[in-house]
Amino acid sequence: MKYQPLPQSLYIKNRAKFAAKLKKNSVAIFNANDIMPTNADGTMKFRQNNDLFYLCGIDQEETILLLAPDCPNPAMREVLFLRETSELIAIWEGHKYTKEEAEAASGIQNIQWLSSFDQIFGTVMALSDQVYLNTNEHLRAGVVVETRDARFIKTCKAQFPLHEYERAAPIMHELRGVKEQEEIDQLQIACDITNKGFRRILSFVKPGVTEYEIEAEYLHEFVRNRSKGFAYEPIIASGGSACVLHYLENNKECKDGELILMDVGAEYGNYNADMTRTIPVNGRFTKRQRAVYDAVLRVKNQASSMLIPGQNIQDYHKEVGLIMQSELIGLGLIDQTDVKNQDPNWPAFKKYFMHGTSHHLGLDVHDVGTMHGPIKPGMVFTVEPGIYIPAEGMGIRLENNIVVQENGYLDLMGDIPIEAEEIEELMNS
Repeated sequence: MKYQPLPQSLYIKNRAKFAAKLKKNSVAIFNANDIMPTNADGTMKFRQNNDLFYLCGIDQEETILLLAPDCPNPAMREVLFLRETSELIAIWEGHKYTKEEAEAASGIQNIQWLSSFDQIFGTVMALSDQVYLNTNEHLRAGVVVETRDARFIKTCKAQFPLHEYERAAPIMHELRGVKEQEEIDQLQIACDITNKGFRRILSFVKPGVTEYEIEAEYLHEFVRNRSKGFAYEPIIASGGSACVLHYLENNKECKDGELILMDVGAEYGNYNADMTRTIPVNGRFTKRQRAVYDAVLRVKNQASSMLIPGQNIQDYHKEVGLIMQSELIGLGLIDQTDVKNQDPNWPAFKKYFMHGTSHHLGLDVHDVGTMHGPIKPGMVFTVEPGIYIPAEGMGIRLENNIVVQENGYLDLMGDIPIEAEEIEELMNS
C-alpha cells in the first residue's frame, strides 16, 4: 500500500462500538470485495469493502471477519481469516499479509487462514442465536453485481435455516456516519493532497489547454503524494459542458473567455476528498461570471454554517434552496412571479440548481449515514451549491468538505483557494 495505515487502536475501538449494538449471543460476518473482471483475463484494481475495512483495517482480497462478542470461547469472539500466501503467489502477485502483520494492523489476536473458516464458523454458529449479515443498503445504490457478501448470505441461510437473521447495514451506517478523530485526520490528508493538485492547476491552465491535460496534472500530483489517484471519476468541464452534472468525457479544448468547472478529489488510505472549483480559462472572471461566482460562494458559506448538531438534513436542503432562490432573483434568472407560480415539488430555483447541497463523506464519496435523523458532531459533509446556465454556456459549482462540531464547523478545505481574487492572483502570478 502507498498510504500510511491508521493505528490498530482505531479498529479495536470501531469493533467495540459495533459489538455494543448487537443482540446477545450474536455472530456477525463481513466479507471482502471481489476483484472485478474487465475483459479476457484483465481485472480492475482491488478496492476493499468499506465496512470490513472500517472494522479491521485489512486491505486485501478474500478476507473474512467474524465477530461473536458473547461466544463462551474467548478465542472465537474475534477471528480474522486471510488468504494463505505461497511462493507462487508471492512471485506473481507480491507480498500478502502474514498472520503477524494482520494482527499488528487490526488488533485481532486470532488470525486464521481461509481453509479454517467453515469449521470455526460452524462451531460459533452452534453457540449463537442471531446472525448479522452485511449488504449494500446505500439509498442510492444500484446493486446489479452479486457480491461475496450476497453469495455468503445464500450459503449461510441454506446451511443454517433455523437461526435468526439480522441486518448489519443499519448499524454500520450509524457508526460510520460519525467519524473518529483518526478518520478525520485521514480525510484531512486527502484534502491536503487535493489542495496541492488544485494549486498546480492554477499555474497550468491557459487558453488552448485540454480538459484531459488538466486531468493528467491532477493525477500526477495526487499519485506523487501517496494517493491511489482520484477518489471518483473526475469532472473537468469547460464552457457549456459544466451544465452537464456528470460530465466525464474531459476531451475538449479550454477556450479564452470560458470557465472550467473541476469536480475532483484525491483518495488517501481509502478515505476520500470531494472538491469542486470553477476558474476562468484566461485567469480573469468577466463581470457576469464574477456575479454568478460570488452568488454561489455566498450560498456555500451560509450553507456551511447551517450544518449544526440537531439539524435535519432534509430541512437543511429546503433552507438552502430558499437562499439560492434569493440569489437567483438577484441575478435576474428568476423573478417573484416564477416563485409564486412554482410547483412545490420542483421549486423555481431548481431550473438552475437541480441537485442537493450536501452528502456524507468518508470511506465512500457518497458515504453512509443518516439522511433523515439529526446531524451529529463528528459527521463530515460536502457543501456544494451550484448555478448552471446553459443559455450562457456557464456552470459554476463550489464545494468544500466540513466536519460538524459542537459549535461551528471545521473546514477541511479551508486552505484551498476559493475567493475569486485569490484565484485570479494565483493564475496570473
